[in-house]
Amino acid sequence: MDQDQAPPELGHAARDAATPAVSAFYDRFPYPGDPLQDGPPPGYNWRWCVDSVVAVVRGGLPPRLGGRPRPWRILDAGCGTGVSTDYLCHLNPGADVVAVDISSGALDVASERLRRSGAAGKVRSLEVKQCSLLNLEETGNFDYINSVGVLHHLDRPEQGLKALAERLAPHGLLHLFLYAIGGRWEIHRVQKALALLQAGPCGEGLRLGRALFHDLPAHNRLRLHHENRWALDTAADSNFADMYLHPQETSYNLTSLFAFVQQCGLHFCGFSNPAQWDPARLLQGELLERAQALSKPQQWELVESLDPDISHFEFFLGMEPTRAHTWGNDNELLAAAGERNRCLWGWPGTALLGPDLEPLDIEPGDLALLQSLEAAPEGMALAALPLAMDQQERLLRARRLIDLRLLQPLLP
Repeated sequence: MDQDQAPPELGHAARDAATPAVSAFYDRFPYPGDPLQDGPPPGYNWRWCVDSVVAVVRGGLPPRLGGRPRPWRILDAGCGTGVSTDYLCHLNPGADVVAVDISSGALDVASERLRRSGAAGKVRSLEVKQCSLLNLEETGNFDYINSVGVLHHLDRPEQGLKALAERLAPHGLLHLFLYAIGGRWEIHRVQKALALLQAGPCGEGLRLGRALFHDLPAHNRLRLHHENRWALDTAADSNFADMYLHPQETSYNLTSLFAFVQQCGLHFCGFSNPAQWDPARLLQGELLERAQALSKPQQWELVESLDPDISHFEFFLGMEPTRAHTWGNDNELLAAAGERNRCLWGWPGTALLGPDLEPLDIEPGDLALLQSLEAAPEGMALAALPLAMDQQERLLRARRLIDLRLLQPLLP
């Protein structure tokens, strides 16, 4: 399909946002290749639960009205086969969800996935439509925009980011996932090799790509990297094609990433995988002390330099600078109401999997506080909960639960 053969309903904006080759690629290889299933998607991902995201970025949640779920407006921008849309529906009951993608083939899969999972029954409204990211004027503004693995496949990613920023509500948040240069060194080598071998983005290219890893010597660095890190993720043909045969992509380092964000007038609100950017996972002793004395951006640069396996950036953006509420004032915290994070496994209990599916063991008193919050009338302050513990113990346990992201206080 050449430039003049883009579907007419997508218009000129679509040709700017993603070449027809990209649309045709995803029609041929609908991505992601996760299997369809009946019933809700497995587990959870807190980055697709807007309450959890807002609590992390803002330090707490706005009150609910009449005990109803918060009526978030959510855009899944570049939804592909609907895996993220499925989670966005099931993790945000009562929301209005709009899912868009440029590929009709991917949207066919998405619609079937959402039908089989019962996603529409979980939200107030669900709309799935084919359109370009640059053609969203009629969709209104959104409290949360999810765009994972999309902008780096646009011909001009900055146009896509500016278009999403125009659809973000004043206090809304945008979640992005973009490729990182450092951790894709081997992938880029393979992409170049397959291009030289004229293995195009088609079934023949897929066959040749898999043959390449089979034929390379067993000790070859590219083959080892693929087998040790990516073989499972690329077991589905569409996933393999997306990684090695994609006709258009851009990768970033920290410097170019922040320049990309700033030119679009947005503000960085934090990584959605902050533990990866903590020097403590790589260093100890004197070197860690020196690292912790650096500014946060310098710490991130250090981690980027020390960890060549970082293959992507995932982070939140907003229309305005954001600083999370810290709850350092005792009286303010005691006067606050709160909610339990819904992204937990094993609840109720003291042995849990936390928001990042990390094992957590909490004390019986912590469990009692969370259960009391759940049973309390809406808006009941922490100090008023019917618990056999004094105020200092409530404060100690509440702050520990906030640090673990199990307790989400309501903002004043």
